[in-house]
Amino acid sequence: MGLFKNWRRKRYLQHHLIPHDAWHAATENLPLLYGLSTSELVRLRELATLFLHEKNLEPVQGLQLTDAMRLYLAAQAALPIMHLGINWYDGWQSLVLYPDQFVTRQQWTDEAGLVHSRREIRIGEAWERGPVVLSWADVATSGNCDGYNCVIHELAHKLDYSNGAMDGCPALHYGMNVRGWRTAFEPAFEDLRRRVERGEEMALDPYAAEAPEEFFAVMSEHFFETPQLLMREYPAVYRQLRLFYRQDPAARLTI
Repeated sequence: MGLFKNWRRKRYLQHHLIPHDAWHAATENLPLLYGLSTSELVRLRELATLFLHEKNLEPVQGLQLTDAMRLYLAAQAALPIMHLGINWYDGWQSLVLYPDQFVTRQQWTDEAGLVHSRREIRIGEAWERGPVVLSWADVATSGNCDGYNCVIHELAHKLDYSNGAMDGCPALHYGMNVRGWRTAFEPAFEDLRRRVERGEEMALDPYAAEAPEEFFAVMSEHFFETPQLLMREYPAVYRQLRLFYRQDPAARLTI
């Protein structure tokens, strides 16, 4: 089945690769991609093509999605898996796009068995087998190398699920191990949580202190958007993410 899927993907790319001019127009002014080699840009274009082919982009609430918007989103979605492969996004199909922030209802059961619910305003969310949901207003402001990227954040949650649970540790590659990951991530998470509790001003997004899974997603944003900052603040975390994503953004981004 895997061989047949790969054959179909290669055949699709032969006939439906994103046109060069459209791809160039959509990505030439995207700082997130600065410094990528020619071969990496070719790979990114292929992955973006497959992403748009295999995922249903579903605009809601009157959002009008243009081809340029689709390419802008797909380029950012493809970057985390540039050296991992499209299979890392298997298991889900839909990406729902709201024009702006959206409201969700959260439910949970307490220790006494009582069910509670509340409404929350979100800019994105990701479900294990369900869709990714994003605010287009936030997608449009992602990719500027300022440390904020809602596309990478929510897709990092999807990658986190690869080990069977969203716990801040995705399925690791050969040569990596959970002990090394935890040794890097857990002290950094606790350090950031303490700094947030003390009310410290910091360059890293304090939302990372919410939970280990949010720490992984936010650190992934910083890894691609502001790698020098992450390398300075938590070098061990940067090294683990460099191994996981098989990329070294600090070596190519100079902005």
